[in-house]
Amino acid sequence: MSSQDEQFQAAAPDPAASSTDDGMTWWYRWLCRIAGVIGGMSCAFAGLWNCVTINPLNIAAGVWMMLNSFILFLCEAPFCCQFIEFANAVSARAEQLQHWQKAAFYCGMAVFPVMLSLTLTTLFGNAIAFATGVLYGLAALGKKGDAISYARIHQQQKQMDEEKLTGALEGQA
Repeated sequence: MSSQDEQFQAAAPDPAASSTDDGMTWWYRWLCRIAGVIGGMSCAFAGLWNCVTINPLNIAAGVWMMLNSFILFLCEAPFCCQFIEFANAVSARAEQLQHWQKAAFYCGMAVFPVMLSLTLTTLFGNAIAFATGVLYGLAALGKKGDAISYARIHQQQKQMDEEKLTGALEGQA
């Protein structure tokens, strides 16, 4: 067994531990991953296009966008970076992060180039990477409750309001 195989086995998460204990369905997890890969591609192309200029802020924003692309590929699709030795370890580490942490990280790294150089290229190039962060943020909020429990809560709230109103009216009389 080579050292790369040992590193892969050490970095790979346990399949039994990575079951749906985080509250995400399989299709939403794949939606987030696909959005991350497409966001990485859009950042890469827009970043490269942004670097073809003489404006230093556009070049800095383009380089940052290409760095965002690399990070998105590294975290969401490590098979795209199979010739980088630490790719699986970084991906396993990113899988251990909470959804709100991923959301803050992806949204923050997508907003920075837009703040550097506000152009259509940076806006559209970072839009899908930002949307990936939004998807992870929505996953951090959790599942929506069922209608029956909401109806019970609403009914209890309504009864409490009526009791307060009748108590206030009796106190005035």
